[in-house]
Amino acid sequence: MKLKSIAVLMGAVVLGLSSQANATEHHTAQALEHSAMATAHGQDGHADQLLKHAEEGLKHAEAAEKEHAEAHVHMTEAVKHLKEAIEHAKKGHADVGTQHTEEAMTHMRQSIGQ
Repeated sequence: MKLKSIAVLMGAVVLGLSSQANATEHHTAQALEHSAMATAHGQDGHADQLLKHAEEGLKHAEAAEKEHAEAHVHMTEAVKHLKEAIEHAKKGHADVGTQHTEEAMTHMRQSIGQ
């Protein structure tokens, strides 16, 4: 199942990011983890779980956005894409929601220089 492989990969990313003391990276790591879970569930056609994880990812992305002045533009884009993912998941559009969570993760990684 895609979910397990993504969960393992994101666990490694989160561990690496969480080892840094900065709260911004913690929020970014959490946002990435939840966005990855949203993506995996979206790929499996689970709009309800995509919604749940995209909403949680959004909370952390917004917190990181406030703390991450240097990379504000990328985190703002990530927030925008997570909001789009949530709207599409509510309509049962797992495929489009997945595209938005993937874009959100790209911008989150850019916000921390990855």
